[in-house]
Amino acid sequence: MTEWTRDDERFMGVALALAHRHLGQTATNPSVGCVIVRDDGDGPRIVGRAVTAVGGRPHAETQALAEAGDLARGATAYVTLEPCSHHGKTPPCADALIAAGVARVVIAVTDPDERVSGRGIDMLRDAGIVVETGLMQVEGERELEAYLMRKREGRPFVTLKLAVSADGMIGATGKGQLAITGPESRAEVHRIRSESDAILVGIGTAVADDPELTTRLPGLEHRSPIRIVLDKRLELPIGAKLVKTARQVPVIAVSDADVSSFSEQARRDALEAAGVEILICHQDDLSDLLGALATRGISSLLVEGGAKTAELFLNAGLVDRILLFTGTVTVGEGGVASPIDRMLVPVGFVYRASHSFGNDVLDEYEYERSS
Repeated sequence: MTEWTRDDERFMGVALALAHRHLGQTATNPSVGCVIVRDDGDGPRIVGRAVTAVGGRPHAETQALAEAGDLARGATAYVTLEPCSHHGKTPPCADALIAAGVARVVIAVTDPDERVSGRGIDMLRDAGIVVETGLMQVEGERELEAYLMRKREGRPFVTLKLAVSADGMIGATGKGQLAITGPESRAEVHRIRSESDAILVGIGTAVADDPELTTRLPGLEHRSPIRIVLDKRLELPIGAKLVKTARQVPVIAVSDADVSSFSEQARRDALEAAGVEILICHQDDLSDLLGALATRGISSLLVEGGAKTAELFLNAGLVDRILLFTGTVTVGEGGVASPIDRMLVPVGFVYRASHSFGNDVLDEYEYERSS
């Protein structure tokens, strides 16, 4: 087993921090961090660093190598994910590392993509480069959890977010959007959205609340996720904020079946004319929907509501993480009960952490799968 130095852990930590910057922004590719480190006898120093570019290209390794230039020769590359070994729209990163003359490559996580999966490591070693794997693997797998879920399970990593009142409600019938949590919590939700590939709600929430589901934090407005509505009968109003903004931020309406009546065809035509994509997928099996989203390169899915939609995902066993915001507001009569509260968490979920946002509390739970 490799004995890692403090410098190894420090530089991989930098690479992981870089990788985090573009979560939800790299399309079908994972957000990878790469740091090139050189030691000429006066201590190690970073000579190149990069994260996978927005849109997925160029990759982190080629950008970091370009920044390092000739200083990459004889250096160590710290990479959060095994360098790619296949020819896609760009040449393999393994080839770029070889050509640059790096002496050592340290990898956090081996890529499960069948086109790579050890081949990148083999290419590097065949070229005489020292390759070491598994440095900060736990942290690396958490950073890459959405990509790894899509590659290993063929579906996105699903996070269920709920805001629950002090009396266990997520809303009130007939009152539209209700501020259950404070501005600090709402800002955190927007930050979470900015790191997600897609966000999903049910048609009930889309009609009752008329949400935009965009990221509206200053400086992060461009990082809004794809917006998805479970809409069996295509009831999403043409005047809804989602529809009005569909040409700026993509919207997908998931319908159960092909249109069967004139009125449904008319609604479909109107939605498509406004820029909404119609995805035909039976909602009695959410795994089919998640598989369809995965084929589009969607790795992380944030489910935001409402109660019925949350229960659909929970009952199907398709929730990987629960983010439970609990506010101090009391809804009272007419409230819509949450399927989860701090005292009633579904079996299989393990408490991970709590955070305070103003007067609110965020509890995180993760589904613990047997290894």
